[in-house]
Amino acid sequence: MALSATIFKAQLNISGLRRHHYQDYALTLALHPSETEERMMIRLLCFCLYASNTLEFSRGLSNDDEPDLWQKSLSDEIELWLELGQPDEKRVRKASGRSQQVVIAGLQPRPFSIWWQQNENKWQRFTNVSVLQFSGCDNIDQWAQRNMNLQVTIEEGSIWLSDNSNSLEIQFQTLQTTG
Repeated sequence: MALSATIFKAQLNISGLRRHHYQDYALTLALHPSETEERMMIRLLCFCLYASNTLEFSRGLSNDDEPDLWQKSLSDEIELWLELGQPDEKRVRKASGRSQQVVIAGLQPRPFSIWWQQNENKWQRFTNVSVLQFSGCDNIDQWAQRNMNLQVTIEEGSIWLSDNSNSLEIQFQTLQTTG
């Protein structure tokens, strides 16, 4: 019998200072049986960075043809393809061809830095691919609760998470930007 996903609910109050985006979101996240809580929380952070009414979590790990998050137009064209981890060149090429914008978000600083050094030249030829690297996420899995109520403030290079009693700063660095 296959294991089923664990469902998490998140109430987000996002203040995106860099994009002037201020909005509340009620989200449902599915933690895939093979996914860590850290990875799920990074997906949530990526949602916060690119939040919009049309950005949604895809089937991700359950479907090789979908990213972790995506934003589609009303005519079902993929506007944003957001991929977590260290994808191979074939996957990035596919994403780049199917989407207007691709974002690769790195999870663990040391392994991701090595991956970036080995692949940086490959990604530069894709004009619609951006690469982000997160740091300061060591204990983010402790923030994963079945029902979360989080305030999120995004400034240049930092994401501040807070709940009723704790706060955490996570930094992100843009290693490559589109266009």
